[in-house]
Amino acid sequence: MTESRLRTFVALADTGSVRAAAERLYVSESAVSASVAALARELGVPLVERAGRGVVLTPAGQVYAGYARRLLGLHEEARAAARGEHEPGTGRLRLAAVTTAADQVLPALLAAFRHAWPRVELALEVGPSRRIGAALAAHEADLVLGGRPPAGARVTVLATRTNELVVVAAPGVPFDLPTTPWVMREPGSGTRIAAEAYLAEHEAAPPTLVLGSNGAVIEGAAAGLGAALSHRDAVHRELAAGRLRVVDAPGTPLLRPWHAVAGPHPTATTRVFVRHLVDSGWAPG
Repeated sequence: MTESRLRTFVALADTGSVRAAAERLYVSESAVSASVAALARELGVPLVERAGRGVVLTPAGQVYAGYARRLLGLHEEARAAARGEHEPGTGRLRLAAVTTAADQVLPALLAAFRHAWPRVELALEVGPSRRIGAALAAHEADLVLGGRPPAGARVTVLATRTNELVVVAAPGVPFDLPTTPWVMREPGSGTRIAAEAYLAEHEAAPPTLVLGSNGAVIEGAAAGLGAALSHRDAVHRELAAGRLRVVDAPGTPLLRPWHAVAGPHPTATTRVFVRHLVDSGWAPG
């Protein structure tokens, strides 16, 4: 059971196609098929089955794919931990962040960190809260920056930063909690979850319009499509330019600190980055 076979199987599981997996890995389709077949023989269970001209994972294959991702993630984590422990300034740091943090909080932090620690190998994944929480649980990320720490995971909060969620709308849009339309992120977004919880707490069910990104929600609100719950960090330019205003909505602003979260055993390079966060004004966790 080699790392190469595991990576090939995960690529097949992710892409759903032998051809797409081969293109991702820069190998031949026959090499993908042979690798997955060898892995199935070693396990003694079928991992894929034919479906038309393609293949799909068997139930056993679906279960094994989850373990394979965690095994690969743990292997990467172990490699990063060993390199970082030997010399933290030359280690690898795999960051994962929710979209707003990646857009509004991380750029200046990463630029300053890169200047101070130019030999650290950085990787960043951006996605909704659910995805980055899963990345931490699967050992695919060393440090996660987001709102609430991932639920149900063994995590360590290493640093926090103040953050507010505010209700915003265009200057010409009147606001009435039960009737004013709301523009929202896609399901799985932390902001979407917070907005739904806020409306439920106030027993409000206004019309909603789902837009597929944080930027689209902000632009939609500025265009007059309705109100939106947003991180103040994400709309500071629109507020300063007068394209949006903070609405005096009941119970707002909501205090939702940013959290820097790692697994139970942060790597030495992760701890270097956390010290950088603290030096930049974050509070130690």
